[in-house]
Amino acid sequence: MTGGSVVARASIFALALAEGGCALTFDSSRLGVPVSMAGAAAADSGVAFRVTKHPVYLLAGLLPVSQPNLEDVLAGQVGTGARIENLRIRVRSRWSDLLVTGLTLGLVVPRSVTFEGLVVK
Repeated sequence: MTGGSVVARASIFALALAEGGCALTFDSSRLGVPVSMAGAAAADSGVAFRVTKHPVYLLAGLLPVSQPNLEDVLAGQVGTGARIENLRIRVRSRWSDLLVTGLTLGLVVPRSVTFEGLVVK
C-alpha cells in the first residue's frame, strides 16, 4: 500500500465521519403552543424574534457537548394564547467556527444555529 492511497482512504473515512456528525433534530410536538414552519402567502403580523445559539461538538461532530433546545428558545418568546408563525431554523458555520475547527484539527466543532419567526397573539 502506498502512502498516497493511505492518505486518500483516511480522507474518505474522515469525510464520512463528518457527514454524519453535527446533526440537529427539532421536534415541535412537545412545545405546548402551535408552531408553523411554513407561512401563508399573506403573513400574519406579529412580533419578530431572532435567537442565535452556539452548539459545540467533539471529534469531527460525532459527540455533542451542547445543543440548542428548541423548547427553551421558544418558551422565552411565547406568552399565553400565542403561536409561532414562519419559524425558520438556520444552521451554519461562521468563519470563527471554521477557524476553531481547523486549529483543533476537527477535535472541537462549533456551529451557529439561528431561530427566526413571528409571535402572533
